[in-house]
Amino acid sequence: MEELIIIGSGPAGLTAAIYAGRAFLNPLIITGNELGGQIATTTDVDNFPAFPEGVTGPDLIEKMQKQAERFGARTVFDTVTEVDFKHHPFTLKTGNGETYQAKAVIVATGASPRKLGVPGEQELLGRGVSYCATCDGFFFRNKDVMVVGGGDSALQEGLFLTKFANRVDIVHRRSEFRAGPTLQDRVRGNEKMTPVWNSVIKEIRGQNAVESVLLEDTLDYSQHEQAVNGIFIYVGHEPNTWLFKGQLDMDHEGYVLVNHKLHTSVPGVFAAGEVHDKVFRQAIASAGYGCMASMEAEKFLSELPHHGYPPPAFRK
Repeated sequence: MEELIIIGSGPAGLTAAIYAGRAFLNPLIITGNELGGQIATTTDVDNFPAFPEGVTGPDLIEKMQKQAERFGARTVFDTVTEVDFKHHPFTLKTGNGETYQAKAVIVATGASPRKLGVPGEQELLGRGVSYCATCDGFFFRNKDVMVVGGGDSALQEGLFLTKFANRVDIVHRRSEFRAGPTLQDRVRGNEKMTPVWNSVIKEIRGQNAVESVLLEDTLDYSQHEQAVNGIFIYVGHEPNTWLFKGQLDMDHEGYVLVNHKLHTSVPGVFAAGEVHDKVFRQAIASAGYGCMASMEAEKFLSELPHHGYPPPAFRK
């Protein structure tokens, strides 16, 4: 029987583990497919506080893990494949065939950016291919970049990139953006930005870094190659929540619904990070959510003896 299990090992999960460890909860972290989540694939992180010279994603995660373990957190390299949140204590099963029970759970499984699924995208990830202009825009000063997408996020991040880049092309498969009219007006009024209508990327090319893309016209299917230094992809995010369908309340996009204290629809289950946050999507924001979820989990656990066991919500 575990007091607290944290599902996920990105900034939200590891920060939750640090706070839970300091509260003597001896938390168990089940990492997921890879330790650190999305940020572990980021070469340079320049916007996380306390690292004036920057830090790599893997180094940041390693430091956070060591800090959590210094306070008694334990790390299991495994993936949760099944949960039962309808009964207390909660039951979690993993890909390695293990079964765990916990009095409280923090869900920190994050979200994954949708991929284009074209040649070169995965190979050049972190070497010109990015899903976060706020994270990586600084590295493209006086460069030519492309943004893929037509929604609010694509235009907002494209406008952000004009602070650094020499030129920002917005590649969209249709002849008009889906973003709000104010954003569209700002794009039209920015001399650095050029829409590339009715086009899709078929291939991202380069040896050690992005050098060009192969564009295809969606109307006549003609193709041409265009030189570019960076590709920023904004075709949506998918929360990693398939595991919790039928267990936790979610919105129509699959993000876990929480209240202002990060409580989910199930007492004793909390959520932190991009699994519920579809607005900020920053490591520091996820870390803050991890802190809050952990503090609420500790409060839930401390009140259990006074309410009897199991909690009233689970009594027949």
